[in-house]
Amino acid sequence: MEKNQIIIITAVVILAVVGFIFLQGQKSTNPQVATNEVVETPLATDTAALGTVKEFTVTGSAFKFDPTEIRVNKGDRVKITFKNAGGTHDFRLDEFGVKTNIIQGEQEETVDFVANKAGSFEYYCSVANHRQMGMKGMLIVE
Repeated sequence: MEKNQIIIITAVVILAVVGFIFLQGQKSTNPQVATNEVVETPLATDTAALGTVKEFTVTGSAFKFDPTEIRVNKGDRVKITFKNAGGTHDFRLDEFGVKTNIIQGEQEETVDFVANKAGSFEYYCSVANHRQMGMKGMLIVE
């Protein structure tokens, strides 16, 4: 091999390594939502949902959810982190096929879906008679 070819190959390898390191440094993750704060970000790659991503934290405790109402727009992608503050609970939203596992206190689970139909939809805990005792809330899709 000629000296010029070795220099060119070395330069290409160095550029490839530097480019890879640069791209790895550009990756970021979404911040966690600590409470019932709504985080709206445009969807650039998800063609199934043309709205925004709305994130919520729903806390389940002794026969209640907090918050008891969530509002989104039709087409929004909804991300819900269900946090169990104590006892044995789950989170269900039948109309969108959303459900968590039954989890114990101090555990959490996240679900996401596209709010592709308008209306008011009840979310609830399906454990024993928790729903009948008031462990429910409303998702309102406008």
